[in-house]
Amino acid sequence: VQLQASGGGLVQLGGSLRLSCTASGRIFRIKDMGWYRQAPGKQRELVAAIADGGSTNYADSVKGPFSISSDYRSNTMWLQMNSLMAEDTAVYYCNAKIRAIGAGTGLPSDSVDYWGEGTQVTVSS
Repeated sequence: VQLQASGGGLVQLGGSLRLSCTASGRIFRIKDMGWYRQAPGKQRELVAAIADGGSTNYADSVKGPFSISSDYRSNTMWLQMNSLMAEDTAVYYCNAKIRAIGAGTGLPSDSVDYWGEGTQVTVSS
């Protein structure tokens, strides 16, 4: 199972970016997906999360400008980021709790946290 994130880049203050994350591999079920970020010298923090039922959760600092969405049929998640500020500069990571299909057994495993490689978001003034 792999998570592939994309969409980061350099954007001006107040601009927008849309991050994407797609899970691939022997997937039985994805329970939850989310975006985390880590700024230099800071701990990784939750930005937004979405459950397979559609409920969402946002960090207080991004409520309003950011919007998370997903399509569990295609195992894809997006993060629309508007009104970006300097403090949004960070490496963004996608995360998913996935039950994979065992290669040997063909049976679903317990849910495991998977992480994608980070994508850099830099907001310039």
